[in-house]
Amino acid sequence: MLIEILRNYRILLASKSLRRQQLLRDMGIDFEIVFKDFDESYPEGLTGVEIAGYVAEKKAMAFAGKLSRNEIVITADTIVWCGGRVLGKPVDANDAINMLHEISGKVHEVITGVSLLSSGINVTFTESTRVTFVEMSDAEIRYYVDKYAPYDKAGAYGIQEWIGLTACSHIDGSYFNVVGLPVQRLYEELKKIIIGDRHQYLKHNNITT
Repeated sequence: MLIEILRNYRILLASKSLRRQQLLRDMGIDFEIVFKDFDESYPEGLTGVEIAGYVAEKKAMAFAGKLSRNEIVITADTIVWCGGRVLGKPVDANDAINMLHEISGKVHEVITGVSLLSSGINVTFTESTRVTFVEMSDAEIRYYVDKYAPYDKAGAYGIQEWIGLTACSHIDGSYFNVVGLPVQRLYEELKKIIIGDRHQYLKHNNITT
């Protein structure tokens, strides 16, 4: 089972997000948190999917050449894509209010890029979820921003908070991707890497099982 095999690896989560940290714990994965100041800039003209993947991989490459064979670093970047533009983390209350007015009554995409980097392995994937919000009044939007201060969240909201309970009418795709990490896809990608790495190790050392 993957969880048992992962105990032979040092999993490093390069994210300050408490939501991502909790999701990994809920998966039963033991990990350490590593912090870096990442440059999250990206070239102009990219689509939402391309941006999320580009930034996630850019974060991972900050660890390139610094990992041992049994270390795997996980990096991620989540964006909200609405009307052909990125809604990132709001800089202040007015920015958050404007973002929420922009997604009110509309369908938007939440896109997370995830990069897995180890010695000799670099896998990057993206997951997209379509989210529909009902029309929200200005009073409702201001209430949410005042009470929850969503300044660390792409698109200025947390789906697991009050606004998700009252304004989100439909989700097409992974709910946990909207929270911040597409955990089912992550599990599958880790399985491919770990099992493939293990088979390669056994073959290289002429070990049969």
